[in-house]
Amino acid sequence: MNYGVNTWVWISPTTTERFAEYVPKVRAMGFDMIEFGLEDPEALDYRRAAEILKAHDCGISVAAAMGPDRDLIKDDEAVQRNALDYLRHCIDACHTLGATNLVGPMYSAVGRVWKETPESRERDVETLVTYLKTLSAYAFDRGVVLCLEPLNRFETSFINLARQVNEIVDRVDHPACKVLLDTFHMNIEEKSLGDAIRATGQRLGHFHACENDRGAPGSGNVTWGEVAQALRDIDYRGPVVIESFTSEVTSIARAAAVWRPFEASQDALAQQGLAFLKELLG
Repeated sequence: MNYGVNTWVWISPTTTERFAEYVPKVRAMGFDMIEFGLEDPEALDYRRAAEILKAHDCGISVAAAMGPDRDLIKDDEAVQRNALDYLRHCIDACHTLGATNLVGPMYSAVGRVWKETPESRERDVETLVTYLKTLSAYAFDRGVVLCLEPLNRFETSFINLARQVNEIVDRVDHPACKVLLDTFHMNIEEKSLGDAIRATGQRLGHFHACENDRGAPGSGNVTWGEVAQALRDIDYRGPVVIESFTSEVTSIARAAAVWRPFEASQDALAQQGLAFLKELLG
């Protein structure tokens, strides 16, 4: 497995200068890769960032930041088009950076919740599947895989469960469309974290290892033994990334309810979490 950490643990947005600071920092901590949320398409010089990654032998993944103007299923054609253009930009950024995985809730704005009928939900699913088929083909041509993430009920009312995201991925039916599972969200929504992981199986392309309070993995009540066994059961060998947030993350801080620090320091969160995960997963 490759162990990573999202720059949202410390900073937002990720500029070229801060990227140059944090790549060597996370490598010195013992991480194999870095992940960053692409909030501002103008903030990072992707070619320069690729050089920095190469110089430090550091892997990378990219997280889509879905805000109110980036929503593939909102009943607003301009917003849908903007989301599609943004996700194409993210795919192109991945290609330049050398990232395989583009991850996140690439369907709707984080924090948007609404009540649906079975008929309206099916219409939204069909809309999403159509867009994801187009985006998956675009990603495949650039060596990128989309990893779609369920969120908890307070951050979306659309995809909360592994079985729901598995249905979407099965309907897209493309090798460049897979699943991201995040233990923070799973801990709220799933009856069994292990069963959800096993049900996802080979669809799983990316994994966020996060504590129930978004503190250091291993410091809370996530059933980590169950998680580790399920990952072994499906022979998962992909990225395992710690995702938490600083209050600097203005794009989704309100939806993610980032009101306080989760550990003594952000460095402690990353270092303690990594040590725990390496002991847990090997």
